[in-house]
Amino acid sequence: MGSGMSHDAPGGEYANGPLPEHLTVPGWRIALIIASFAIALPSFLSSAQIALAIGFWPAVLVALLASAILCAGACLTAWVSVRTRLTTYLLIQRSFGQWGAALVNIVVAIVHYCWFGVNVSFFAGAMAALVGQGYAIPGDFTDFVIAGSVLMTVSTIFGFRALDRLALIAVPLLAVILGAVAWIMVRQNGIVLAPAAVPPEPMSFGIALSALVGGNMLIVAAMPDLSRYIRTARSAAVGMILSFPVATPLLMIASALPVLATGEVDIMKLVVMSGFGLPVLLILILSIWTINAANLYSASLSMGATFPRVRAWIFVCAGGAVGGGFALWGIIDRFVPFLIFLAIIIPPIAAIYVIDAFIAFRRADPAESIARLPAIRWPATLVWLGSIAVALAAERMGLTLTTVPMIDATILATLSYLAVIRFVPTVIDSDSQ
Repeated sequence: MGSGMSHDAPGGEYANGPLPEHLTVPGWRIALIIASFAIALPSFLSSAQIALAIGFWPAVLVALLASAILCAGACLTAWVSVRTRLTTYLLIQRSFGQWGAALVNIVVAIVHYCWFGVNVSFFAGAMAALVGQGYAIPGDFTDFVIAGSVLMTVSTIFGFRALDRLALIAVPLLAVILGAVAWIMVRQNGIVLAPAAVPPEPMSFGIALSALVGGNMLIVAAMPDLSRYIRTARSAAVGMILSFPVATPLLMIASALPVLATGEVDIMKLVVMSGFGLPVLLILILSIWTINAANLYSASLSMGATFPRVRAWIFVCAGGAVGGGFALWGIIDRFVPFLIFLAIIIPPIAAIYVIDAFIAFRRADPAESIARLPAIRWPATLVWLGSIAVALAAERMGLTLTTVPMIDATILATLSYLAVIRFVPTVIDSDSQ
């Protein structure tokens, strides 16, 4: 969760141009990576809070709809990348211009720092759970957040490649743990389908859908970094169908059952209640650690592309400090509003570069389309900022088209950008030469 939009991957030497065809792979291999992104502790928390707010079957329906929306969006962004073989950053730069893309990159880096804060809060919770089990570890939540932020930052600077490989082990183990917790809690407490009488985070069906989609939308927007390696458009579609539509509903079920049975949303407490001890808590800490290393690494790439003269380790250190600050501020207690915010600011980015791929750059050679980039493409930049402002204001005032803020923001950005392209023909003429 929150580890998308990295501009680095195998074959990263092709980050500044189209990927050669001989490096492409079948879609199912990318699908496994995408599905692993959806299996994370923040995803468990959002699913748990949704289940407590609306009940089991509505929560499963939310998961099915969210997975369909994410799959549809991923198919579009993957199609663009298969057609162009360009990274997310180059697609954004092509649509927004160099300084417009810089603005997007700064926003994306801040989002990664927020995710770092969410995950380091889980780390502090895991350490507190160890203390609760009798392990003599000095400190409280604040101490654990600070210590965790420092350790994760240092390890990202000196050992990201090793941590990245550990993620391949941590994610399947995390999936097994979540499944085991669900099984044990249901056996002990039975199956409960009704929502909580007083849920910790009350929400409507539409808000729940926006929250679940928002938590994964960065992965969809950044899909080209992975999907440009997929061999064909058909293989890309198959890969997307094997990812979100499988992982998202399964995680919802694994989250909803134990949480509804116990009323407890803290995964660390659920692990202890299930009878698991130190080894399982250490696996959870490992999964948090690897995801946060990816968050810092991705954010440093985003900022490094914007400020190339600044060394990457400076952005990693700054990110650890800012992310730890978000944790101490209590971002974990504002998790659902954070997801709603993500659902409003990220989808319009993908909508704009997908529309450009279909219209403005449809006949352009991918390499030539990024050769002479303007400093800023005002139509894309202004439509993005305007759609965010209108959608946030509407959400604050309770105004809605579809009852789902994420869909409202995407519709607004899509229609606005299509109108700009239709009535300002120079947008196409000047940028698709």
